[in-house]
Amino acid sequence: MILHLSRKALEEARLFFEEAGSRGCEGTGMLAGVRLVDGWRAERFLAPEQRASAGPGVWVEVADRGKAQIATALGPGELWIARIHSHPGAAFHSATDDSNPVITAEGSWSIVVPYFGLGLRRGAAACAFFIRQGGRWRQVAPDDVERCVRVGA
Repeated sequence: MILHLSRKALEEARLFFEEAGSRGCEGTGMLAGVRLVDGWRAERFLAPEQRASAGPGVWVEVADRGKAQIATALGPGELWIARIHSHPGAAFHSATDDSNPVITAEGSWSIVVPYFGLGLRRGAAACAFFIRQGGRWRQVAPDDVERCVRVGA
């Protein structure tokens, strides 16, 4: 299954995460798109209303209004393809990420952007990618990211 990512959506996510990171905070968002024969195409980034703490122990959570934004933001034919969020350091799935997945559909994606979004300046390969399979998140091996994730127009 291939994840096709819009360059525009990734740029919008990067700018949002870097702004949150400038305050020492993580950020979270959603990628909307469509189902393709060979996977998914994520075309649009949404940063729902959220609360975050700069520490000690950084965290971010979607506010109630943000949950309503997520519930009503899809256009005709769109699906939520992925959650994308930033971490202050390395990209990994934390226990909180595993227990609070936001989306749980089989085949959905979770993308973790390192260094408060700055990692996206190096491209998608700097991120950690997880795919929902068998009710769990399975990390896409870094060597497989180039095969499974494509960034384009």
